[in-house]
Amino acid sequence: MQTISENRCFGGTQGVYSHTSAACNCDMTFAVFLPEEAAHGPVPVLWFLSGLTCTHENAMTKAGAQAWAAEQGIALVFPDTSPRGDAVANDDAYDLGQGAGFYIDATQSPWDRHFKMWTYVAEELPALLAEKFPLDMDRQSICGHSMGGHGALTLAMALPGRFRSVSAFAPICNPTNSDWGRKQFTAYWGADDSKWGPHDATLLMQGPGFDGPILIDTGTNDQFGDLLGTDAFAAAMATKRQEGTIRLQKGYDHSYFFIATFMEDHVAFHAEALYA
Repeated sequence: MQTISENRCFGGTQGVYSHTSAACNCDMTFAVFLPEEAAHGPVPVLWFLSGLTCTHENAMTKAGAQAWAAEQGIALVFPDTSPRGDAVANDDAYDLGQGAGFYIDATQSPWDRHFKMWTYVAEELPALLAEKFPLDMDRQSICGHSMGGHGALTLAMALPGRFRSVSAFAPICNPTNSDWGRKQFTAYWGADDSKWGPHDATLLMQGPGFDGPILIDTGTNDQFGDLLGTDAFAAAMATKRQEGTIRLQKGYDHSYFFIATFMEDHVAFHAEALYA
């Protein structure tokens, strides 16, 4: 692991790091915020998974999460959204290829050589974090935005017992019925949707659900609202009688201005679960 930068931040440290990923077969970059309490022992962990076109940097610099995480004594982890590099397959469209890993493991060429974001986020990066940082990996929660909200919800439900709580900002909730999902799943997994696996939050909610609280915020002026599948996920939650809250925030869109407005609520929501 290489240290790219470390800066004093709200009494703690905001760091950016890189390492060679076996899962993604390339170098990967991620960011970790450690609160002041980490100097004295392991602290709980909140993951933030970003959306289409983003890197580790977007939420790190725009979400305002560090102030609230420092107040709660919680570490933040910001992974990248996909493998990157000259040798990594890409596409001219913003919603496929680099910046659009969808937190799944591709099986189709040319994507299968590098696009293993499920294995990376679920297995490889947690192991590295546990080795290199003072983190209490028995106390983890997860959050995400848009494509990252899809990742947060599916990881939380598909890895029972891993995360104590899950939240999302404008998540893609039903990708198998959306152009933000069907296009990418077809490219990464092939046209046979019976082989797409359990990577749809609505379908997972119809099955095992989540053993913990869920918080979702979506803006009523979200310019991508028709692609998110919020209604389908809300119906699945209601049928499942899932513990959780979906809030439609009047006038807000899909931007980081929206995320920053409600980030304090999300960090406090996770802190309650992490310190329960």
